[in-house]
Amino acid sequence: MTPDNTPRPAARAAIDLVTAAWHTQAVYAAVKLGLPDLIAAGHTGPADLARAAGADEDAVRRLLRLLLRLDVVDGDENDGYRNTDVGELLRDQPGSLRDVSLLYGEEFYQAWGHSIETFKTGGTGFEKAYGKSLIGYLREDSDAAERFQRAMKAQANNFAFDAVPQHIDFTADRHVVDIAGGSGQLLARVLGSAPEARGTLLDLEHTLPIARAHLEQSVGTDRTELIAGDMFTTPIPKEADTYLLSRVLGDWSDDDCVRLLRSIREAMAPNSRLLIIELVVQEGKAGLIAPLWDLHLMVVNGGHQRSIGEYRDLVARSGLAIERSVPLPMEASALVLTPAG
Repeated sequence: MTPDNTPRPAARAAIDLVTAAWHTQAVYAAVKLGLPDLIAAGHTGPADLARAAGADEDAVRRLLRLLLRLDVVDGDENDGYRNTDVGELLRDQPGSLRDVSLLYGEEFYQAWGHSIETFKTGGTGFEKAYGKSLIGYLREDSDAAERFQRAMKAQANNFAFDAVPQHIDFTADRHVVDIAGGSGQLLARVLGSAPEARGTLLDLEHTLPIARAHLEQSVGTDRTELIAGDMFTTPIPKEADTYLLSRVLGDWSDDDCVRLLRSIREAMAPNSRLLIIELVVQEGKAGLIAPLWDLHLMVVNGGHQRSIGEYRDLVARSGLAIERSVPLPMEASALVLTPAG
């Protein structure tokens, strides 16, 4: 407030910006302590929650005070706390964002702590924090790799994948190939809307167990095939109706992207299509998630999100053309590509 008690919006906005990381870590602490699950189990008071979590009572009381203002919990200390819809999304249950909170509160938070190295040198904050690349870290730590895949699956559950079959017709497809398909979430959604199609998922060996479990449960093993391999060196299955490339190109340089896109182009039939699902950076002030994610990729693995103009350049170098761009929820887009010429 100024001396005459009038508001100072710019000062408040600046304070909100510089303390935003505290929100992340407060939610992370709640998830790490298991508070959303304990509340759901009937532990609703600060003292009871602290005992159940093996935590300090005063610290838990003060954490709940902030979580109330962040809309993670509702209620009060006297009558007990309950989870809001946000709090329910942070419980340890299928479809939650619990693993996302743990990943961003631990590994990614540490990487951002070294972000100045990225801006000064171009190296990644993740390598500065952990002494190895994100991919190397996940290859060496199976528990972290599994948590990473669960987090990616949870993001898919809560972001754009459900909307893809609502906006793009797959009913005529007979073969769908998901390149670097991760947990198999997108492939399962697509096959669910294409009853006559079979699906192939190609990804690194350590990612396949989660994909296998999900695809077995959702569409069955008789319709799916898993291929363990590197998308840059493993042959891409030929002449599928649709190829899927979701949240992949943002992790790689332009030259690597062109190399991958050319490999897919060589595998495509004249009437095949390629769907690229990414956050596309808009012009001006439109869209906040894409530029945020752009910096996050830069800090974590040296990647970046691109504008539609940058994607046009990439696909033109690869013998492809953008047929249309389909808006999806959470600022995502599906770029439908076909062979050029």
